[in-house]
Amino acid sequence: MNDRSQQLLDIRPEIPSAKVSPEMGDDEFFQNATLRPVIKLQNDLLLAVFSNYITKHKNRFYELTLERRMQYIENAIQKDIKFRNALKGMIIGQFGIEEYGHYIQNSSNLNKRMMNMVIKRIQDQLQYFDTVKPMISV
Repeated sequence: MNDRSQQLLDIRPEIPSAKVSPEMGDDEFFQNATLRPVIKLQNDLLLAVFSNYITKHKNRFYELTLERRMQYIENAIQKDIKFRNALKGMIIGQFGIEEYGHYIQNSSNLNKRMMNMVIKRIQDQLQYFDTVKPMISV
């Protein structure tokens, strides 16, 4: 393991509920050992980036009902390919070399897991966007 990989591991939060065991499949193991801690580490950045996304799209998010806000989050991440790729980059950039090697072997399935986790994390913190003053887009 190189220095960068070790430093990345050292700054990741521990998630006691994210169990890892040898009996798990490779993707589930990667999800719990790598994706969950990285997404938790990047939480504040993910919220700031989504807040900026809302602003760039004329704050329409703030006019929506709770159910429509949940759909808005999912649609933004699933259908806006540029935005989705930016989010993936924020997460993949926190991988060590070994983790990246594992990721590229099954990137399609891991991308689905990753984006579903990001959607859930943002949806679970919906109240954050009510506390952030919306920036008026001109």
